[in-house]
Amino acid sequence: MKGGENLNSLVILIISLIVLVIGYFYYGRRIDRDIIKSDPDKATPAKMYMDGVDFTPASRNVLFGYQYKSIAALGPIVGPVVAVQWGWLPALLWVLLGTFFIGWVQDYTSQIMPMREEGKTFGGLSYTLISPRARTILLIFIYLYLLLIMGSFGKVVSGLLTNGKTPLGVIMAILVGVLAGQMIYKWKIDIILATVIVVISSFIFIYLGSLEGVKTFFETFNTPTINGVPVIWSLLIMLLCFIGGVAAIWRFAQPVNFISFWIVFLGMIATVLGIIIWHPNIQADFPAFTSFDPGIGPMWPLMFVVIACGAISGWHSLVSSSGTARQLEKETDALPVGSGAMWLEMILAVLAIIVTVCAVPFAKYRELIDAGANAGVFATGMTVFLKHVGIPSDFGSAYAGVFLCLQALTIMWLVVRFMRVASAEFLGDKIPLFKNMHFGALVAVLLSILVVWTGVWSTTWILFGSSNQLMASLALFLVSIWLLKVKITNKWVLYPAIFMYITTMVALAITFIQKGFIAGQYITGIIGLILFVAALILGWDIYQAIQKHKAGVQEEKPVE
Repeated sequence: MKGGENLNSLVILIISLIVLVIGYFYYGRRIDRDIIKSDPDKATPAKMYMDGVDFTPASRNVLFGYQYKSIAALGPIVGPVVAVQWGWLPALLWVLLGTFFIGWVQDYTSQIMPMREEGKTFGGLSYTLISPRARTILLIFIYLYLLLIMGSFGKVVSGLLTNGKTPLGVIMAILVGVLAGQMIYKWKIDIILATVIVVISSFIFIYLGSLEGVKTFFETFNTPTINGVPVIWSLLIMLLCFIGGVAAIWRFAQPVNFISFWIVFLGMIATVLGIIIWHPNIQADFPAFTSFDPGIGPMWPLMFVVIACGAISGWHSLVSSSGTARQLEKETDALPVGSGAMWLEMILAVLAIIVTVCAVPFAKYRELIDAGANAGVFATGMTVFLKHVGIPSDFGSAYAGVFLCLQALTIMWLVVRFMRVASAEFLGDKIPLFKNMHFGALVAVLLSILVVWTGVWSTTWILFGSSNQLMASLALFLVSIWLLKVKITNKWVLYPAIFMYITTMVALAITFIQKGFIAGQYITGIIGLILFVAALILGWDIYQAIQKHKAGVQEEKPVE
């Protein structure tokens, strides 16, 4: 179905901003003020348990950058790009409506709940609010889900680094990010000055990376390969993830993610300027709607999981609960940090749709999609928009590559951090070695390498998307039970949880059948089967917990 060729990209952007303003300033603030009643004077876990590692009070301005770069990865880019196969209109509507009714709700409440429960993780909260069995199953689910993130993102980043223009900018952005942490926390340099220095330095290195001699040098590391994945780049990625998974959060993850936020945010601003200056219409050959099943599966439920972020993402709940909630100085910071970062990610997802349908010829889009170069669609379109702002194509191409790599990497080392925390909670008492953060992180990266080197990207991505959205539903259910416990109305959280659970269980079943054992992909098939069974058991335990809390007979259980 055509009909989008006359719709201007600027109109799409304006509509998205209107949705953002209404969602944040009316709906969000009303919930925060009248329902949750956040209190700026209430002590937060960051202040009560400050240890300099996980519990670290931070300015909400720093945390906003940290939160955004910790949640916004390849999902809000690759997901919408792939989803355009159903048509740009369904993808756009899900991004806008999903964020308005579900996305920001999950991110915000996943910070509020742990803050008011002394910084407990989802594992501890599920033990208390649901059952001891639920805690065990949830930890297994989370670990396998995180492993899928590492596998899908690891493959994409390894491929992006084979473009010789990209590696120098990525490596140096990480190094200057570490320098930023030293400047801000140890040398006490003004945060604005430190930010300006390291961001400018990053752009200089991105430019140097676009030079032909530098490009040629880095391309020598593209071989050898395993299953098409460059060995050197994949090992470098996992080394960085190991460091990010064990280093004090202020020394590596937080400052690198904060600086990466500015690199990505400035790229988004430049793309928006390109829309304002160029403001192209949607290309005539890009249909608003193709069909319910264009060949990759039914629109419901698969489109809702293919867009793995940008509308709703379970990953955000883990970042918010296990990371950001332990760094917030005030309860009132949860809305601008948690909700605000989610709304900005929505804008990124909208930009991904715009650059796809306005700047990439449909024939080129199909060529890249069929070749599995989904991130390449965004890089191609972004380069075109940057060119209309006066940025040369060589630099624009290098910048787009760095943009995409940082989107993934800044998530991946947090994934390793959460994987070693989950394994310590689950196996620490039985196998004390897992309580050692270095051992837990090492196991996480070794398993990740196995999935990167053996998995098929398309299968891994869809399984990741399904488990990601299922994680979102489980987080929303957990919040719903907590709201019942503390006697706060919960329908605004419970209804989205039910919708996401049903949608993603169906999607996971379809993916398991189509992409699992039947297709001969045994590793991903096993992961998919375990996730599905775990989610069924959790769903039953959650139902029982809700009924008990409603009846007021839920017994208090000690947290291990």
